[in-house]
Amino acid sequence: MRRSTLFPSLLALLPAGLANEKAAPPTTGNPQGAQYIAALPSGSVSGSVVASSSFNGTGVNFQISLSGLPSQGGPFQYHIHENPVASDGSCSSVGEHVDPYRVGDLVPCDQKKPQDCQVGDLSGKHGLLNATNYASNYIDNYVSTVVDSPAFVGSRSLVVHYSNKTIITCANFTMEGMPAPAGYNLGDTLSPPAVSPAPVVSSAGNTSSSSAALVPFDAAGPIPETITLLGSAVKSSSSLATGPGPANASMSSTPAAQSPAKA
Repeated sequence: MRRSTLFPSLLALLPAGLANEKAAPPTTGNPQGAQYIAALPSGSVSGSVVASSSFNGTGVNFQISLSGLPSQGGPFQYHIHENPVASDGSCSSVGEHVDPYRVGDLVPCDQKKPQDCQVGDLSGKHGLLNATNYASNYIDNYVSTVVDSPAFVGSRSLVVHYSNKTIITCANFTMEGMPAPAGYNLGDTLSPPAVSPAPVVSSAGNTSSSSAALVPFDAAGPIPETITLLGSAVKSSSSLATGPGPANASMSSTPAAQSPAKA
């Protein structure tokens, strides 16, 4: 009887971090197409970690591709840290692992119970980097691409460590195709760059950037005067036959006016 009352008392005296307050819930509603890339800076270690919403919106798909890891000092750990890398590139600004449920790092992560690990402990949940060149692909159900989620990856950083936790390299997770802007802080959101539509050549030889020129072809209707193929336009054989010249004029004998091809 004395033993049963002593055990809970000892648990109450344990320092914070030996047991998590709450298991991490699976993340849902991750927006389709959301993707963040941590591209390592130029140096001996190169590569990237790509985090993108899974196909069903639950969890995040990670694609790991790293090369040039040291031949000694491994196996290596890698984590999502709570703060972005400073503008001067110093990894000292990254803070602790992303750990919204206060798991702490005193108890090793159990791969069989990833919900009880720190959200940012990718190598603890999915395996250490055990080679100088490493590639892997997996879904982590507890990381999110939802901006206001405590498990959001987009405003964080990736850090690679030696086995003794000394930092090797680090990089910010940024939206695909966008560099980390100056003053990028935790919680900042990034918008994808605007993309202008490709120019389309009209039947009169004029160039337009309006996507309205791309009209779906209706096989049951009349043949359009201009058919747009991959950003350029050619006269249809129907319109050529009704224009000046012999009725049997072909597309090759009367080419439509086109802008010079670009390399």
